[in-house]
Amino acid sequence: MADARSDEELMSAYGAGEMRAFEELYERHRRSLFGFFLRGLRQRAVAEELFQECWSRIIVARERYRPDARFRTYLMQIAHNLLVDHYRRDRPALAGAAGEREIEAYEAPESARPDTVLSEFEQARRMELALASLPPDQRSAFLMRVEQEMGVEEIASAAGVGHETAKSRLRYAFAKLRASLGT
Repeated sequence: MADARSDEELMSAYGAGEMRAFEELYERHRRSLFGFFLRGLRQRAVAEELFQECWSRIIVARERYRPDARFRTYLMQIAHNLLVDHYRRDRPALAGAAGEREIEAYEAPESARPDTVLSEFEQARRMELALASLPPDQRSAFLMRVEQEMGVEEIASAAGVGHETAKSRLRYAFAKLRASLGT
């Protein structure tokens, strides 16, 4: 049976040694967290690795946790930082202005005429390609907003940036996705 306590209460209980509290937190957030990593990376093995690392960091920090912000924001901040670290380690050889030009010039393949209704699979594939074409910070902000249903303030807090920067990343992400998807 699900625990009626808030995430913050569960994390505090876990910090005090209650293992069942961790199990409940894990059950509540495992699907959305794994989805965040999988969509952000598009590599299942790496997503699984970062997913495990994220929970490992929660375990290590359990006694230091202070509910200054929502637990989900805390969790997503760790996840975001892991993604950023991964992107920095595995940065493509093409970087800087040349890399930006490549990203800007990238176009998802046309899989159907505009007047043709795409199948669900084709729509999902086009969205996947469009997401992959976003710069990592914009992709991360978009996924936090859409999949995690986080507000701009929560995204800013999780990403460690200001409100306007988070808002700007979202605005650019949505604009690029609209352009890529032709909507």
